[in-house]
Amino acid sequence: MVSNKFFYSVIGSCIVIYIIGIFAIPLMDIDASQYASISREIIERNSFLQIFDQGQDYLDKPPLLFWLSALSMQLFGIYDWAYRLPSLFVLLAGIYATYQFAKMHYGSSIGKLSAMVLASSQAVFLISHDVRTDTMLMGWVMLSIWQLSVWFQNNNWKNFILAFVFIGCGMMTKGPIALMVPGLAFAGHFLLQRNWKQFYRWEYIVGIFIIGIILLPMCMGLYQQYDLQPGKLINGRPIESGLRFYFWTQSFGRYTGENYYHEMSHFTFLLENMLWSFLPWIFFFLPALFFAFKVVLKQKLRITNEQEFITVGGFLLTYLILARSQAQLPHYIFVVYPLAAVITAKFLHELFYLKKWIKWEKPLYYFHLFVLGLLWLAIIAITSWVFAEVPIFFPVLAIAGFVVFIWVAAKKTAIIPTQLVMALMTSIGVNIFLSTTFYPNLLKFQMGNDAAKVIKEKRLNVEEINLYGIHNSNALHFYSKRIFPYKSNKLMFKPQDKVLTSKDSVAVFKYLFPSTTVVHEGNQFAVSLLTIQFLNPATRGTETPKYVILDLDGKP
Repeated sequence: MVSNKFFYSVIGSCIVIYIIGIFAIPLMDIDASQYASISREIIERNSFLQIFDQGQDYLDKPPLLFWLSALSMQLFGIYDWAYRLPSLFVLLAGIYATYQFAKMHYGSSIGKLSAMVLASSQAVFLISHDVRTDTMLMGWVMLSIWQLSVWFQNNNWKNFILAFVFIGCGMMTKGPIALMVPGLAFAGHFLLQRNWKQFYRWEYIVGIFIIGIILLPMCMGLYQQYDLQPGKLINGRPIESGLRFYFWTQSFGRYTGENYYHEMSHFTFLLENMLWSFLPWIFFFLPALFFAFKVVLKQKLRITNEQEFITVGGFLLTYLILARSQAQLPHYIFVVYPLAAVITAKFLHELFYLKKWIKWEKPLYYFHLFVLGLLWLAIIAITSWVFAEVPIFFPVLAIAGFVVFIWVAAKKTAIIPTQLVMALMTSIGVNIFLSTTFYPNLLKFQMGNDAAKVIKEKRLNVEEINLYGIHNSNALHFYSKRIFPYKSNKLMFKPQDKVLTSKDSVAVFKYLFPSTTVVHEGNQFAVSLLTIQFLNPATRGTETPKYVILDLDGKP
């Protein structure tokens, strides 16, 4: 049995890391900083129904994340942590829902294991601070699956209403996928049960009505912004209907070719990215999924009323659909990580507590000793070598953590399974160091937050600053609390202007404005695209182009 003390210690440690992340790590370009900037712009414009990004019509994601983040920033101020706070609350609710769902179907121990697996996965640590729509989506979807599962057992209207409210919130966060995942999960479950009556319940009409009410404000905004003003260009394409874009093009257009984005469309792309994003559990999850599906195959694709196929079916069917999309990104699969966590937890319980897969225990032990040991060695290298400004006690602590890891691996305690402790202490330990040393130092090389800090410290007049010939960083607009104008022609500048541009442009401006002085020079590295050359201090200079802030009249 999993003790409460152990469970609360793990969950509490994960939450501490989430909190460190939302306060210590600046927003990362592109998505997180863009969404934060949009949320701030909602406040500035006082426009909740019609959404804009740097003054331009925005039609990529539904508005719930922006609305909640804008309300949070209205309450607490324009801070990155205020932007992240609503998403963190929904994420924590999703972890709680994962616990309750697993407890309902498998008992308290597997419920606790499920919550610990999800909370300590690398994906959740990442999206707790790199907040994008997937952070909220994961929470809303798992809340809906939990409440639907309760409703199918007790027929209580409260659970039914909550389930469809959560589905509606998920659709307001990232679109129809929030309905698709629960639908696929329960459709597969009832199909294998041959429980046909569940497919034709009249209550679903009420559920659609609830979703409609939730979506109504968004639909009003889309209709006003696009359907009443057809022909607006989004990504170079005319949009005749915002409603059609939301309900069809953005999701199903990924299969028909109507969607603007075409990237990473090979079938195994999401699985390949799970190898890092579902660490340290991915190599428990893969055999868990295999054995779970093997049981169903042995039963000739039938399950009893006591069995549950919501998790396996929900994960597999969602994966199959997402993997056929013409546009994929690593975080698209995160929506079903709560289901993967339950599948993994069930296997862990059978492996370590019931000793069902005894022949697998030793091979998995040595394999994870190698993989987790590599992670500890990587974090020692990161803290001691990548960034020289990291205080010496961090690599010392990392080395101490590695020593404790080896001691735990050799001790093999009978109270708490050794492999469980190894995985959890590695995940939590590594992410403590990432959140306190790696990410904060990495983000110093991101132009947007660095330039905004310089503008504030030097008390530069933001009204005088224009952008030219440089990547348009949303972090710059958010942290400066201003949307800086971009001038495409250097002849448009006047002597009283200040320019934020690439270092390559200095000679041109000095030729046009001989009094030009360099106010500040900094790095502009795309931090989401790490390279070995960047991580190596000796070659980092070749990977970090420079930006400058210029004063064209040169006056102090």
